[in-house]
Amino acid sequence: FPPAVFPLSCAVQSYSWGKLGLQSEVAKLLVSSDPLVRIQPDQPYAELWMGAHPRGDAVIRDNRIPQKTLGQWIANNPACLGAKVKDAFQGRLPFLFKVLSVNTALSIQAHPNKELAAKLHAQFPEHYPDANHKPEMAVALTPFEGLCGFRPVEEIVSFLQTVPELRALIGEVAAEQLERSGSDDPRGVSAALRVCFTRLMKSEKKFFVDQLNMLVKRISQEAAEGKDTSGSNGDLLLRLHSQYPGDIGCFTIYFLNLVRLEPGEAMFLGANEPHAYLHGDCVECMACSDNTVRAGLTPKFIDVLTLCEMLNYTPAPSSSKIFPATQSQLDPSVYLYDPPVPDFAIMRIEIPPAIKLYLVSAVDSASILLVIQGTAVGTSTAAASEMTLRRGSVLFISANESISLHLSSPDGMLLFRACCLL
Repeated sequence: FPPAVFPLSCAVQSYSWGKLGLQSEVAKLLVSSDPLVRIQPDQPYAELWMGAHPRGDAVIRDNRIPQKTLGQWIANNPACLGAKVKDAFQGRLPFLFKVLSVNTALSIQAHPNKELAAKLHAQFPEHYPDANHKPEMAVALTPFEGLCGFRPVEEIVSFLQTVPELRALIGEVAAEQLERSGSDDPRGVSAALRVCFTRLMKSEKKFFVDQLNMLVKRISQEAAEGKDTSGSNGDLLLRLHSQYPGDIGCFTIYFLNLVRLEPGEAMFLGANEPHAYLHGDCVECMACSDNTVRAGLTPKFIDVLTLCEMLNYTPAPSSSKIFPATQSQLDPSVYLYDPPVPDFAIMRIEIPPAIKLYLVSAVDSASILLVIQGTAVGTSTAAASEMTLRRGSVLFISANESISLHLSSPDGMLLFRACCLL
């Protein structure tokens, strides 16, 4: 039999928002997995792609396997996906697993549901490259910040009253409509919120740049005088404005929740949920798609009309955006993040120092395993030989295969595993 468990060498994306050189978790993982890698100190190491995506197909690190990349290997051995996954996803790996190291904000964006994705792809294939949805989940590796979902209305109304520049952009009529919308009428609230956000995003460039400059100048002066600017979300405004001066996205902080994750905490981004990662390192898993509708904090193609049409305008507190992990009943080392979509799930595996032999159990799905800390020798009946696992190692595990880890590090191990639990 050809090996069905093997190490991968994964693609790095150097997007401009990534952390530079060895400040990046992506770069640190690369270096510890392969000491021969040269890290350029002034280059961004933004994303590590662990999967079979055509724009970053992982390379197989096992010279007994004739195929060069994971995508080719899966195409030739579709049974490795597991019977259910193979049938449900037409013989393709349904997820892309990533590590992200975010230094400056990513664009304000949302991902379409399947119906809208199919429509956008048919109309504008150059901007929307496939017909799939793109739910995603991020699990923090370091303290992580992002904007996610609409704030409770009372918070937005409070900003409308303390930030005159915001109110000027939205206009008195729309602002009053939101102030008057009552919590007993959620559809009325969503409608008023949609009008306000759309007014903001579609405001005339010269007008919003003037208002933004006035706001930044005012907040900078207040901060210099030692005043508290939190009522205007001053710190975040100045930070985003320094990264993307004159960008309409700076105003979205008054509409969207600021979510802070501690390591191990997660957020799930379903279809049509507005979001923007701001800073920190995370592992991320998503359905295999590149469909992103953007509207600010970016030099890329922006599609404000589509974004404002598609968004989910349901206000909710930022605490509700933290997605819980459940500890496995069968194996207390495993914490499962199982989102409400079939395409993927993530396991966080924390092996305590006392355990020296650990079984990475078989699941009925192909999976990808990433080592964040610790060292071990891995053996599997489905692997050609022993595999040395250390920080940054990535393994592909075919469906229904397991791996025994013989731990050699004194302080246990931390692993993340992406799979598809149908």
